[in-house]
Amino acid sequence: MIRLSVNINKIALIRNSRGANLPDLCQVTKDLERFGAQGITVHPRPDERHIRFSDLPLLREVVKTEFNIEGYPSPYFIDQVLGCSPDQVTLVPDPPDALTSNSGWDTRNQLEFLKPIVRKFKDRGIRVSLFLNPEPELVHFAAKTGTDRIELYTGLYSAHYSNNPQAAVSPHVLTAFEAEKFKLGLNAGHDLNLSNLSYYKDQVAGLMEVSIGHALVCDALYFGLQNTVQMYLLRLSN
Repeated sequence: MIRLSVNINKIALIRNSRGANLPDLCQVTKDLERFGAQGITVHPRPDERHIRFSDLPLLREVVKTEFNIEGYPSPYFIDQVLGCSPDQVTLVPDPPDALTSNSGWDTRNQLEFLKPIVRKFKDRGIRVSLFLNPEPELVHFAAKTGTDRIELYTGLYSAHYSNNPQAAVSPHVLTAFEAEKFKLGLNAGHDLNLSNLSYYKDQVAGLMEVSIGHALVCDALYFGLQNTVQMYLLRLSN
């Protein structure tokens, strides 16, 4: 089974735009799980423009499936994640002012930086995933960090899918093969949507989880949140 983890950053962005607690993130989280979501993902950034670090312990209390926290492993981020013990932490190399995550770790050159950070989380029983570009040669170095999984960046796949699906997915297929060889779990996220998700999951072997937020929330504006979650689950099951 490929798990659907819903990124609720955009829900938090709507909440923050009015300065009150509407929509209520905890209630949305409960509803998403009731609608079928198999995980909840958040990505708190230093400016807290959507998810706030103060949201993390509140969400930890209500998530009953899997709680995944993404972010750059600054000392403050590490302390906050360790404080609420999510099921998974996904480490991304974003600079503080990044609008969104659009590139993965250079695990070859950042290996020594990542190793003690990965170990710190694993020692606390938190599963670790590293955000990675679909470049097969980086998987070997990712494995050397001690990470449990990698999450493949799908931005270029999404951008080129409509022109040539096979060429767009090819690097992901090759990277997935390397992940299997090194016994790493495989996640994917960022730019998967209703149009390109089915093809991706059919082509990429060993996929365990997809984390989708922006596209899912945009679809929910038209179809409703419950219907949209079911539509994504259908894409993953067929």
